[in-house]
Amino acid sequence: MSILSLIIKREFIAKVRNKSFIVMTFLSPVIFVVLSILIAYLSTMKADVKKIAIHDETGYFVSHFKNSELYEFQDLSAIDIQIIKDSIVKEAYEGLLYFPKVDDISQLEKGIQYVSNDSPSIGFITTIERVIAAEITSYNIAKSGMDSQLIEATKAQVDLTLEKASGETTVKGLNEIKIAIGGLFGYLIMMFIIIYGNLVMRSVIEEKTNRIIEIIISSVKPFQLMMGKIIGTSLAGILQFTIWAIVGGILLFVISAVFGINATTNMANVPLDGVVSNNAIVNAQNYLSEIMELPILSMVGFFFLFFLGGYFLYSSLYAAIGAAVDSETDTQQFLFPIMLPLMLGVYVGFFTVIHNPHGTVATVFSMIPFTSPIVMLMRIPFGVPLWQIVLSLLILFGTFILVVWLAAKVYRIGILMYGKRPSWKELYKWLKY
Repeated sequence: MSILSLIIKREFIAKVRNKSFIVMTFLSPVIFVVLSILIAYLSTMKADVKKIAIHDETGYFVSHFKNSELYEFQDLSAIDIQIIKDSIVKEAYEGLLYFPKVDDISQLEKGIQYVSNDSPSIGFITTIERVIAAEITSYNIAKSGMDSQLIEATKAQVDLTLEKASGETTVKGLNEIKIAIGGLFGYLIMMFIIIYGNLVMRSVIEEKTNRIIEIIISSVKPFQLMMGKIIGTSLAGILQFTIWAIVGGILLFVISAVFGINATTNMANVPLDGVVSNNAIVNAQNYLSEIMELPILSMVGFFFLFFLGGYFLYSSLYAAIGAAVDSETDTQQFLFPIMLPLMLGVYVGFFTVIHNPHGTVATVFSMIPFTSPIVMLMRIPFGVPLWQIVLSLLILFGTFILVVWLAAKVYRIGILMYGKRPSWKELYKWLKY
């Protein structure tokens, strides 16, 4: 067995036998499922109803505000406005909607006030403004002598039918589904890089501070030791992710089987209109067929390729940082430049790819090796030419080889350096050595 294989085996066994690794491997899916259930339960809980006082001196608007599950509107037009404001200070009411007396209601476009202790949400303000604007518009229409019902009847409701150039009907919101799938893959890669890259770095720092590295380095080459740590840790991480997927899937299946019976029974008792239910079924089938037409298998395959390239690329940098410092507190100045491309890749993916997946910005960042594992995976669901994917992979793995060669230079010198935190200038000297 080669020396590299022995190092990989040693690192893998050391990681999987660690108590914290074993506990978190089986406890994390349980925590995730429990949190999902808790979030779902909390989302079903109704919030406290907020009381909104209305002081309408015009007498025109107060009847047009309807109570909801979140807000209760109370007509306090007969009460002095100062008394209502004092009640708001004492938090008896959430806020006061004040309509001053005017000669013409159309003058209230800029004259209505909302008084509260705290600034209201933009959604609440938008809803209030929409109701008031609709009533002022109706008043202006009636004042001009036009028939408001006739105007309402002339309003058109447009519903576009989306169709591909091949003649097949498609569905709305498909781009959002694609970016969600690609974003999930990209997010998993980013989290894996951060979690297990830090694990590689801490492993190097631990062996360095314990002076174990001085014994190990006498038998193996620094490059072999660094690659063994990276590969061994990655295998342990893949094993942990696999167990998470299996255990989490089983737990979700059991929970859905237990709670799904009641949901199905309740839905069966709900009378549905035939047309509406048929349309809903057709839409669901269209969405499912569109999702099934996505290149799922190729996406999974490319996910593993970009995952391996991205993880090895960043892990070599993490290993070099671990070799260059004496403690984790000294790593902060070096970690931010590593995290920046990952954050940039997520930003470009969510804010650029969804709007123009084949544009210049998305294409360029899917070729840059430090962002391509995230950006390219977000582009693939939209249909990327094979030559672009292959070129991106070649650049990624080529950069990995170059970075490993450079990181090995830092690793072989820094692994035996103690007592001093290196600067960027010193790291550059190590690279030239």
